[in-house]
Amino acid sequence: MKNIQQDIQSGELKRAYLLYGDESYLKQQYKKHLLRALIPDGDTMNMASYQGKNIDVGPLIELAETMPFLAERRVILVEDSGFFKNKCDRLADYMKELPDYLCMVFVEDQVDKRSRMYKAVGKAGRAVEFAVQDEKTLTQWVLGIFSRGGRRITKKDMELFMSKVGSDMGNIYQEAEKLICYTMGSDKITAQDIEAVCVTQITNKIFDMVRAVTERDQKKALDLYEDLLALREPPMRILYLLARQFRQLMQTKEMLEEGKGQQEISKTLGIPGFVARNYVNCVKGYEKDRLRQAVEDLTSAEEDVKTGRLGDRLSVELLIVQYSSR
Repeated sequence: MKNIQQDIQSGELKRAYLLYGDESYLKQQYKKHLLRALIPDGDTMNMASYQGKNIDVGPLIELAETMPFLAERRVILVEDSGFFKNKCDRLADYMKELPDYLCMVFVEDQVDKRSRMYKAVGKAGRAVEFAVQDEKTLTQWVLGIFSRGGRRITKKDMELFMSKVGSDMGNIYQEAEKLICYTMGSDKITAQDIEAVCVTQITNKIFDMVRAVTERDQKKALDLYEDLLALREPPMRILYLLARQFRQLMQTKEMLEEGKGQQEISKTLGIPGFVARNYVNCVKGYEKDRLRQAVEDLTSAEEDVKTGRLGDRLSVELLIVQYSSR
């Protein structure tokens, strides 16, 4: 990311850029900054966009070979093409000798670093990964948003905010802006404000449901399940997320028994520190064998639903009842 910033600031822009990774917000922000630097006057005549898996490479290359009209540069933006996961030898060969006037910007979710296209972009310009940010980085970023809005927040309430909104920066930004608007006339954001305004992400609701199951609070667990269904969350997705949560809880239990700490658990599972802390507290209510059995039962339930032996909604409800019974 710093390399792109340096290119923009110096004006020494490369002929090819690949922006990829799971952090969509950052990826889109850098795409905008890059395009603004490449086409400062918003020249639509010398800017072309392609999107999707069925892009015809022939016309794209023909356009790339066309000199820009009354401008220094022609820019071609290619998004979600799959060129970096599937073979695209013709374009990879073309990338070896890009015209001086051309800049190609690729934006993708997943790439294969062994692909010819990935290597071709690396030689012609820059390939930059935008990964999900760690807890410390996200917290500092949110504090900056609140500070610019003239708001302050305690550490405890910040953890509550982060636990509700998840780790997607686009969603975090939206929820932070909502809080700033909601607390107009005050310089402080409180837990009450967060509960009143912020929408709990689906995966966090799933964890709340798991925690209710762990605490043997069957009514709360079933109520949360009904909430998820009311949000039109498909039972099969709930089942999948439930299985993933229990799988991560089992891994947490195993790592704790191996003497690993919260920080290492967070890094291994790829989850924020506050989530790892919640996992550590949650697994105290389970024996490892019980967690392993839960994972097996959830996997079996998925199979039963797919083969029609059990209804999707009922299968989740039965598992919640089974594991929340006192």
